[in-house]
Amino acid sequence: MNPRAASTTALVLVPFLAAAQAPPRPTPRPPTFEVGIEVINLNVSITDARNRYVTDLLEKNFAVFEDGVRQDLTLFSHENLPISLVLMMDCSASMDEKLKVAQDAAVGFVNTLTAQDLAQVVQFNDRRTVLQDFTSEHRLLEDAIRRTEASGPTALHNALYVSLKELDKQKSGRQLRRRAIVLLSDGEDTASLVSDDQVMELARKTEIAIYAISLRPGRSQDRNRLAFSQATHLLTALSQETGGQVHFPNSLSELDSVYARVAEELRTQYTLGYVSSNKRRDGKWRRIVVRVPERDDLQIRHKIGYYAPRT
Repeated sequence: MNPRAASTTALVLVPFLAAAQAPPRPTPRPPTFEVGIEVINLNVSITDARNRYVTDLLEKNFAVFEDGVRQDLTLFSHENLPISLVLMMDCSASMDEKLKVAQDAAVGFVNTLTAQDLAQVVQFNDRRTVLQDFTSEHRLLEDAIRRTEASGPTALHNALYVSLKELDKQKSGRQLRRRAIVLLSDGEDTASLVSDDQVMELARKTEIAIYAISLRPGRSQDRNRLAFSQATHLLTALSQETGGQVHFPNSLSELDSVYARVAEELRTQYTLGYVSSNKRRDGKWRRIVVRVPERDDLQIRHKIGYYAPRT
C-alpha cells in the first residue's frame, strides 16, 4: 500500500475508533429526594393571546411563588409524560338522546392515549359504575364506552368524590405521571349524599386536574334553574382549583373538538417541582402562583395551592 494512502486511512479511522472507545453518555436520571422530603408537583398549561399552547419555554423562564415567596425549582420537565385518567360519563336519563354522540367523541379521545397511558371508564347516574378498570388497551376502553346506558337521576358529587379517591391511589412512587379526571355531564346533581364542599376539599388535597365538559340544557328555563347554576359553578371552581379547565360546548357537534383540546393540553404541559422553603408542618393552605416574567401575554393555569403536611 502507498505509505501516504495508509497514513490518510489511519487519520480517517482515528475519529471513528475514538468514538467507538468513548464511554457511553449516562442516561439522565430524574432527581431523587431524601425520605420525608415533600416535593410539590405542578402541571402547568400555558396559552398565548390566540389560545394556542406555548411549548418552547425553558426552566429559566419560570418563576414559582408560594404565599408570595419565590421557590427554587428542583424539577422541570416538558416531556410527553404518561397519563393516568378517569373518563367519567354522565349516564342519567337526560343523556339518553345524546349518548351515541357522546360515546363517539369519548372513543376518539381514548384513541389519543399512548401505550404508557392508563385510563378507567366510569358511568354514573344514581350510582357510580366502573365499566373498565385502569388499562392501556384501546379496545377494552372503547368496548366499555359503548356499554354505557342512560337511566335514572344524577349523583355527580358521589361519583366525583369516589373517582378522586381511586385516582389518588394511582400514585406510582418516583415515576412522574399526569393524573386527570375528564368528566362529561349535562346537568345538576340530584341524588348525592356527598356535598359539593366535600368534593372541593378532596380535590384540593390531590394532584389531580379536573377537566369538565358541561352540556347546556336546550331550554333556557332549564339553564336558568338555580340547581343548574350551582352545578356550573362547582365544575368551574373544581377546574380552576386543580389546574384543569371547564368547557361549555354549545352543541353535541362540538364534543369532538373539546375532547381533542383536552388531549392536546395533557400532551403540552410543563411539569415543575419544588421543595417548599416553608418548613412548618401546620396543615395550612398555601397559595401557589406561577409566572413567566418576560411574557405578560400568556395565560397560565395550574393548581392554585395545597395543604402543608401536618406533624
